Amino acid sequence: MKLWTGRFSKEIDKKTNDFNSSISFDQRMYKEDITGSMAHATMLGATGINSAEDTEKILAGLQDILDDIESGKLQIDPEAEDIHTFTEGELTKRIGDAGKRLHTSRSRNDQVALDIRLTLRNEVDSLIPQLEELIKVLCKKAKDYSEAVMPGYTHMQRAQPIVFGHHLLAYAEMFMRDIDRLSDARKRMNYSPLGSGALAGTTYPIDREMTAKALGFDGACRNSLDGVSDRDFCIELANALSLVMVHLSRFSEEVILWCSWEFKFIELDDAFSTGSSIMPQKKNPDIAELVRGKSGRVFGDLMTLLTVMKGIPLAYNKDMQEDKEAIFDAFDTVRMCLTAFIPMIDTMKVIPENMRKAAAGGFINATDCADFLVGKGLPFRDAYKATGQLVALCIEKGLTLETLPIDEYKAVCDLFDEGVYEAINLEKCVNDRTCLGAPAPQNVRNMANALEAMLNEKD
Repeated sequence: MKLWTGRFSKEIDKKTNDFNSSISFDQRMYKEDITGSMAHATMLGATGINSAEDTEKILAGLQDILDDIESGKLQIDPEAEDIHTFTEGELTKRIGDAGKRLHTSRSRNDQVALDIRLTLRNEVDSLIPQLEELIKVLCKKAKDYSEAVMPGYTHMQRAQPIVFGHHLLAYAEMFMRDIDRLSDARKRMNYSPLGSGALAGTTYPIDREMTAKALGFDGACRNSLDGVSDRDFCIELANALSLVMVHLSRFSEEVILWCSWEFKFIELDDAFSTGSSIMPQKKNPDIAELVRGKSGRVFGDLMTLLTVMKGIPLAYNKDMQEDKEAIFDAFDTVRMCLTAFIPMIDTMKVIPENMRKAAAGGFINATDCADFLVGKGLPFRDAYKATGQLVALCIEKGLTLETLPIDEYKAVCDLFDEGVYEAINLEKCVNDRTCLGAPAPQNVRNMANALEAMLNEKD
């Protein structure tokens, strides 16, 4: 049964009905729809709009429907127009005319706006713990490899020495910001649209604050037009999810590079790799590649929402039905990526000796060599030039700064002495970088502990 049949004298065309229907994707909101309806029914009883007897019947009937759906006893009808129609129709079938009084002072417009807020609130609450789990894995790995020297890169060229733990914690910081963005978006959407009606509220003496409080909202939307037509929260969440995927994709790109033979900084566990159908030597980082690829899918969901909403006049328009598939897909995709990504990082084998070898071969201690001359009183720009000459000389002779004889150093600048070899020692280079945020091993361990403490406070 359609909720709007009174105005129409003939049945809707079957193909039109299929095009109009949203049951295939909004049925996932069945629990939120029933929970919202129970809060609404309780309020109608408390304000005297519905009788106590009808209220009791409605609440019992809704609870029975919820129990039956969750037990599998009741299947959601795929021919229903939407989850709201299905629930109300099933309720009326079970309890009679009392079920028809549930929708008093309510529109599907404020009902669906309520359901999607409740659903997305739950989605955020279930996704944040996954991000926290990933951060905890990164913190553990960071402490384990707080002294594993590796090259830091700019322009994909070896630049300066860091430690692997420092590199991992850069991603931990990104994911911490992702949690903050999701939490902020959750706060802004945590206001109840229920009672906004179709667009102009209602003449019934409803208590919107009562339903808002019962459903765990911070209050009720202040404007009825905005209450039913706002989907900013969907766009905000899709944006936050897109940034999660940006970070996962960047991380995946590095994992792919690191486990290649050209780098071989890590080796992925067999459980998170695949082979080739023709090349028996291959061990492919498919999980990381899929995560990298699925980022585009989430970006597309964000663009869908922006495009749907950009030209819609107030208040509700049917275009807004497109919000659910996009935002649900974004959450589902991010959750699926995290589910595979977290254990992949947790189980990967780190190969510090290969990192150290790469660090030794890229002149990444050149800045420290220049700083040695600065410590002797030479202006930095002159020290920079002298060190550049030394690097060119090393390349010409097939040497490194560590193996270049002291006589060659002195030929370029007579301020050099044997102390330069200690100054350019890679371990000393990272150990001396003790300023806030720098990669000294103790810094890395302290920051990992601090991040873990922050997560424990959230819990």
